[in-house]
Amino acid sequence: MSKPTQQQDVSVLSSAKHGLVFLTPNDWLLIADKATRLKFKAGAPMIQQGKRTHGVYILLTGMAKVHLPTQHILPALGPGEVCGEISFLDDQPATVDVVAEEAVEAYYLDRPMLQTLFELFPHMGSRFYHSLACSVSARLRELINQSALPKKP
Repeated sequence: MSKPTQQQDVSVLSSAKHGLVFLTPNDWLLIADKATRLKFKAGAPMIQQGKRTHGVYILLTGMAKVHLPTQHILPALGPGEVCGEISFLDDQPATVDVVAEEAVEAYYLDRPMLQTLFELFPHMGSRFYHSLACSVSARLRELINQSALPKKP
């Protein structure tokens, strides 16, 4: 990947308000160097409920929708946000579908690559998991708050 593109990616990821907020710019450079960059067309599935992800996706461009089995209001994901984190954390099949709402570019971070990075840079692992915990907590709070509202038809 070219340096300007990598620098742009790191800028997007470092400034995302709902992303992995505790990672440093140096962490992002290491991740960007090892991640696989994927493209999804509008309407393409990124994650399929019931299938294992074996890693996480971090959106760089575009928007994706999370399809929850029991929710009518679907939270949208944008640049810097992560998906596949629950499956990554518990090593179980995905709990929801995530579909590209428009063209999406995302980094795919597989478990073995992340584990290698975390063995080399343990503090990075701490920041990564702290960020994931905060992201999952914020999403759970959002769903709880939405469940108190009347559902849209």
